[in-house]
Amino acid sequence: MGELLLGLGGALLLTWLVLIAALLVARPRGGLLREAVRLLPDVLRLIRRLAADRTLPRGVRVRLGLLLAYLALPIDLVPDFIPVLGYADDAIVVTAVLRGVVRRAGLDAVRAHWPGTDDGFAALVRLTRLGSATP
Repeated sequence: MGELLLGLGGALLLTWLVLIAALLVARPRGGLLREAVRLLPDVLRLIRRLAADRTLPRGVRVRLGLLLAYLALPIDLVPDFIPVLGYADDAIVVTAVLRGVVRRAGLDAVRAHWPGTDDGFAALVRLTRLGSATP
């Protein structure tokens, strides 16, 4: 029984380390991470609007719904006391999901639902590299 618990604990730790490594690879570079945190309120409204849009493919809406559920959870992949990534994991996950949304639904759908300023949308495009994604 002890070996099973030890093995399970080791597997969970390894899975968590792989997730941390994936977040490090996917994180925005330079000052973009600060921009991501600044845009978070507009991005949350964008995600909610996109998830409610019945014209988007069902798979896109499901991903966005799961993303909203993840963001609502009080438990993060990376605890907040870890420097830099502690507060940035949500921004990194949102960025990855939005890239997938643009690939499936198109940049025009994201632009149509953007609640913020044009400058904010330009920052979102830079942050997520949405302009280089093909719908």
